[in-house]
Amino acid sequence: MKNVNFLLFGLCLVTSTALANLNVIADVGGEDASPYFEGINAQGETPASPSVQPGVVDVQATMLPVSTPELSPGDVADRPLQLPGIGALFIVGDDDASRSWLQANADGLKSRHAAGLVVNVSNLPALQSLQALVPGVPMAPASGSELARRLQLSNYPVLITDTGLSQQVTP
Repeated sequence: MKNVNFLLFGLCLVTSTALANLNVIADVGGEDASPYFEGINAQGETPASPSVQPGVVDVQATMLPVSTPELSPGDVADRPLQLPGIGALFIVGDDDASRSWLQANADGLKSRHAAGLVVNVSNLPALQSLQALVPGVPMAPASGSELARRLQLSNYPVLITDTGLSQQVTP
């Protein structure tokens, strides 16, 4: 019994000692990460206005301009597909047809939890104006060349789901 008590005492001592001493495995330098934790640390406080830190670049701006020569605005015939697990993905560009389509289908895109690719856009203000048409629906600039080739698609705007592609969006 004495050995068991000694063993338990030893385990507790080793465990608490191991937890008390943290070892740095590698320190590769870099910038202080504490600004990234301000939002977590400030829970319950009144949120401050968002600020842009010096040197922080909008990631979307680095992806611009985007041009997809294989895709242009136009009519798309409904077509069945079998793409299990794709969810709802839409393709638009910076043009009047896409803007009208986004405005007309904003509620349907939101209810489907759709995500969008902006395949033809030249600058950040143009991208942001498209995003403002459907707040809460993620859209990112990206080339649609590979998607156009694989789906034999030449026009947009279009909604692609696991069962087909169409310009009609139903909630």
